[in-house]
Amino acid sequence: MRARTPPGAPSSVDDIHDIIRDEIITLRLMPGAKVSENELGRRFNTSRTPVREALLRLVDEGLVKVWPQRGTLITPISLRAVRRARFVREAIEVAVFRKAAIDGLPEAVLSRLDAIMAEQEAAREDAIRFTEADDAFHHAFADGISVGDIWAVLEREKVQFDRLRFLSLPNVTPVSVLIEQHEKMIAAVRARDPEAAEQAVRHHLSEVLKVTEQLSARYPDFIINDM
Repeated sequence: MRARTPPGAPSSVDDIHDIIRDEIITLRLMPGAKVSENELGRRFNTSRTPVREALLRLVDEGLVKVWPQRGTLITPISLRAVRRARFVREAIEVAVFRKAAIDGLPEAVLSRLDAIMAEQEAAREDAIRFTEADDAFHHAFADGISVGDIWAVLEREKVQFDRLRFLSLPNVTPVSVLIEQHEKMIAAVRARDPEAAEQAVRHHLSEVLKVTEQLSARYPDFIINDM
């Protein structure tokens, strides 16, 4: 993780971007919320120029939009982007899990996965902590077959997917279901069964899409059906 700007010092463009991006993904900044360059400048102890540059990056990522006469707003969750991210993620992760099952994983990686599962169990009531462990779980498999850098591709693609995922936890998608699915994925890889591993991954990644309609009905102001 990149070091943050020391307390009291003006924040860099990267810091401002990363912090706001994280707050949007975890829904601490909700869809439709208005953001002010002046307020952000005060918050990050900097001028409007780095704030504006950070916001422009978020515009490019589809997380922020500048509306004439209305200001800068956090965008709603795009179902089109969610489905695109799921398509990309499934293609990559199926390949990762099949290779992990065929080649096997080092004991150190399997031990790390056991520790991550324990962290997920402990984080059942904390959506942010649980999701961090969830990402660590998937990342560990990529590391285990020496393609960990591919996670950067997924991070760029799955931003809207992650927003929907946070919206679904824990009231719509039970955490216990996700933990059970992860256990099946590990079991398939341990058994060196690539077919079972692929099936488990596809089933797991379809979980959020199963509740999309329910989420759209519950949060009509937060989700846009732009399919």
